[in-house]
Amino acid sequence: MTLPRTFHEAKAALASGEFTVKAMTAAALAQARAKADLNIFLETFDDSALAKAAEVDAKIAAGTAGPLAGAIISIKDNLCYAGHGVSASSRMLKGYVSPYSATVVERILAADAVIIGRTNCDEFAMGSSNETSAYGQVGNPLDPARVPGGSSGGAAASVAAGTCHIALASDTGGSIRQPASFCGVAGFKPTYGRVSRYGLIAFASSFDQVGPLAYDVEDLQAVQAVIAGPDDRDNTTSHRPFATADVPAKLRIGYYAQCLDVPGMDPEVRDRTLAEIDRLRAEGHSVVPVELAHADLFVPTYYILSTAEASSNLARFDGIRYGHRAKEAQGVEDTYRRSRSEGFGPEVQRRILLGTFVLSAGYYDAYYGQGMKVRRIIRDNTLETLAGLDLLLTPTCPSTAFLKGQISDPVTMYLQDIFTVQANLAGIPALSIPAGQHSNGMPFGIQLMAKPFEDERLLAAARRLFPC
Repeated sequence: MTLPRTFHEAKAALASGEFTVKAMTAAALAQARAKADLNIFLETFDDSALAKAAEVDAKIAAGTAGPLAGAIISIKDNLCYAGHGVSASSRMLKGYVSPYSATVVERILAADAVIIGRTNCDEFAMGSSNETSAYGQVGNPLDPARVPGGSSGGAAASVAAGTCHIALASDTGGSIRQPASFCGVAGFKPTYGRVSRYGLIAFASSFDQVGPLAYDVEDLQAVQAVIAGPDDRDNTTSHRPFATADVPAKLRIGYYAQCLDVPGMDPEVRDRTLAEIDRLRAEGHSVVPVELAHADLFVPTYYILSTAEASSNLARFDGIRYGHRAKEAQGVEDTYRRSRSEGFGPEVQRRILLGTFVLSAGYYDAYYGQGMKVRRIIRDNTLETLAGLDLLLTPTCPSTAFLKGQISDPVTMYLQDIFTVQANLAGIPALSIPAGQHSNGMPFGIQLMAKPFEDERLLAAARRLFPC
């Protein structure tokens, strides 16, 4: 059998008796094996997935199934799942089995989703192409010679390749939205604090947020309703009530005109974005250009602050307490040095070094301190802009998926985040939805952003404005 493309299609098939959850799970695992050449999954959880599927079938028969019964879900390899491997796609955690589950994993399991495996990603979620994984690159299902985006490239590819209905991943500076754009699926980064980070292997704690990818917004809404909410184990989660999903008939939408003229902006992506703006106006929405203040500071501010947090978070992986330990090390200092040099790949080492530098004595005020001040200005400007709007619209990325190995310069790679980092710096919700197909055959997305904690309204508006 062929796995239904979306969760809502799968629910309809289950209700009609056409399929069982166990049959769909078996089909998903078979599809994952058939797409093994793309290197999407680092591991499939065949035994636990099939056992969970049988349990869900029994609950459906008894009328006690949860809201995600029938959903086949992959999880990024930085989300912990008790009794299962997790490595953050790094040699540092090779062979590590998690003793506990992330809150989001607990919640989707309690809602009767089936988790089929862990997806490949950039090492410790640091990358924009899924080329930094210690376990090999992921191929884009639409063109295996091209990257799927990063860091959640395996997550986006798992949906695009038809191996699951929904993928759970993390977004630190665009790591859900950019791969969604490159693979032709939808991806959502919630407001910071709306979803628990407990059990997410940290990259940059004040930026990281867990979110879903799926074929359409309806499936994003279904899983977001399950994973969102406060968690006593993560004191950054908010107890703020959920906003209503009532969306005005006519929306006020702002767009950054200068985004469409940045260096490297693909003409076809720009033209399609302008065409969508014209369409929205024709439908009666107010679509106005707004100023993008301090846009040239978004990427440098993000990389100064996120690498500083990474250097602190990754200090725990020292070869002493847990993680890779160099076999030939002599003494404590040599163990630290060798273990971290062997366990971390070049990109992770580069970011640790940069982060350590900006936090070091004599440079802290000049770099990290200034970065924090600029971040506050960016957030204030973003919220001021949104005060008179329902949504902000930008391209998700300046181009479509590029060829593997095409970008070798780290700074050029970092600029892949030019449109996505604003949402993480400001802590606001953001969504990438498929916008069209380039003449090269590859998809690209449009990004929508909204006020903090208007996640449900953003999803509802996106579903109305851009039906998949």
